[in-house]
Amino acid sequence: MIASLALVLLAQLAGEVLARSSGLPLLGPVIGMVLMLLFLVLRDRGPRALPRRLPRPLTDGTLEQTGRGLLANLSLMFVPAGAGIVGRLDVLEAQAAKLALVLVLSTLLALAATALTFVAVARWLDPGRTPGPPESAP
Repeated sequence: MIASLALVLLAQLAGEVLARSSGLPLLGPVIGMVLMLLFLVLRDRGPRALPRRLPRPLTDGTLEQTGRGLLANLSLMFVPAGAGIVGRLDVLEAQAAKLALVLVLSTLLALAATALTFVAVARWLDPGRTPGPPESAP
């Protein structure tokens, strides 16, 4: 488990270093996730000699179990943010209308982007059919 956690943290650190040194408009943890994905693809589909050179916890399923454990406890990561919000209720009260507007608009934009993406993918997969309710048989 220690090797698995070390790999996860190392991927995040490498992502942060790449994000800050290259000036890419991506967050370090996002780059770290891509690096972790590349590692997993190389481990599982790369040269057969690679898994023999890696430490056992990275090849015997421990990495996957560690990831599942982190995901199962993901809600704990939001506790500090929630405590920070409760600590600054005065700012929340002063900016409530603006925050509500931003939340509503961002939700509507996310829904619209999702619907448009769905329509575009449906047209791409089946160019002869337009998405919509199924036509009833006469």
